[in-house]
Amino acid sequence: MRASNPTPLFRTLPLAVAAAALLLSSPALAGGDPVRGQQKSAVCAACHGPDGNSPSPEFPRIGGQHEDYLFHALRAYQLGTRKNPIMAAQVEGLSNQDLRDLAAWFASQQGLYLKR
Repeated sequence: MRASNPTPLFRTLPLAVAAAALLLSSPALAGGDPVRGQQKSAVCAACHGPDGNSPSPEFPRIGGQHEDYLFHALRAYQLGTRKNPIMAAQVEGLSNQDLRDLAAWFASQQGLYLKR
């Protein structure tokens, strides 16, 4: 049996497209800005190095790491699901966009790879 009053596609399609555009333009779904990330990275550089390739084995080399991985690691420090008191203090006041920007900066750097 057919619906008595079906909504024409030309009425629902524009609404669906507008909703999708709004969702996809959300800052939560946006990637980070590496230029802004570099501007915010001075504190990070003290341990991880200016390009994320710390010369000290005490600190992880994060240069060239995947952006999404870095964002989620920073967010986990913020939420307390990843434990490190120093990192938790560093990310405490940062927004999700700040974290995305930092992740984009360090991901855009050349990582150091060791040959075995």
